[in-house]
Amino acid sequence: MAAHRKPRQRSTGGHTARTAATLALAGAATATGFDGTGHAEPRLTPAQVKAEVDKLYQEAEAATEKYDGAKEQADAEQRQLNALRDETARKQQKLDIARNALGSFAAAQYREGGFAPAWQLALSGDPDRYLDDAAFVERAGDRQAAAVSRVRGQLREIEQLRGAARIELKSLRSRQAELQRRKRTVTGKLDEARRLLALLPPQQRTQVTGGDGAAPGRASRSASDTRDALEQAGSATASNTRAAAAVDYAYAKLGSPYVWGAAGPNAFDCSGLIQAAYRSAGISLPRTTYAQINAGRRVSRSELQPGDLVFFYSGISHVGIYVGNGQIIHAPNPSAPVRLAPLDLMPFAGATRVA
Repeated sequence: MAAHRKPRQRSTGGHTARTAATLALAGAATATGFDGTGHAEPRLTPAQVKAEVDKLYQEAEAATEKYDGAKEQADAEQRQLNALRDETARKQQKLDIARNALGSFAAAQYREGGFAPAWQLALSGDPDRYLDDAAFVERAGDRQAAAVSRVRGQLREIEQLRGAARIELKSLRSRQAELQRRKRTVTGKLDEARRLLALLPPQQRTQVTGGDGAAPGRASRSASDTRDALEQAGSATASNTRAAAAVDYAYAKLGSPYVWGAAGPNAFDCSGLIQAAYRSAGISLPRTTYAQINAGRRVSRSELQPGDLVFFYSGISHVGIYVGNGQIIHAPNPSAPVRLAPLDLMPFAGATRVA
């Protein structure tokens, strides 16, 4: 009877049981329709879809921050590898010049041949002149010996550089493989979120995404929206010119699309927006939320000033820039562009002042 047993299905997408169950419920909606037509009605309510999509976006953003960190390390390793290769090439060029000089000297010695020094002294018509020449040759020999020693040293240096380059290349390839794994994680979660949103009618989808999710990846905030945002944030001013410049940059990017892994100038993920804003103010910040929270001085929620970085969720997976009056500007997720939002929209995890 074992031969008739139905084989167990193996998952090929790597989705969680929770997501699979959700999609199964949504797929079951195709069994019902309106007035006998073939149109499906989702079994999940908009609130259920929103909760699931929000969770997927949060998980995707946490994975994105890890991707950004791995990308930053991979870029640094690539620069180090390039520097090692450049230095190796420069030293190889110097080595080739030194080798050619030694080769020319060896060829000249071979062509000249010569008698043993004692015979040369005996046959010389001017013994005193010969002795002077012999001393010169001995000194030249010392110089050549030093040149040989330098060549040997250069060879050792080049081998060390090549060994370091091999180690760096191995590390870089490992990091690139890690990037691909993290990329698959992010895109998988974003694909799941898109599938869930597609189950909703357009009006409900708009409600779930907060009005900016009808066309993910496109800026939807108009000039009047930006003016409204400025009025909503009020007239709070930053404590110094650099913080003010970062806030101005963030305002200028309202409506820019969210693209995971992007750090401007036209698209951003959450930490990419922060890095770009402070880069415009002349301050270099790390790439990820995990590093950015340690880049300045920690401040409490009650101490917040415009320009401070505000972090959210227990895993420090999201960040926005505080602009005053309980408002932040942040890059939310693929269903919404860079926008103004209330500080208490997400669980507060900490804040940092970097300027």
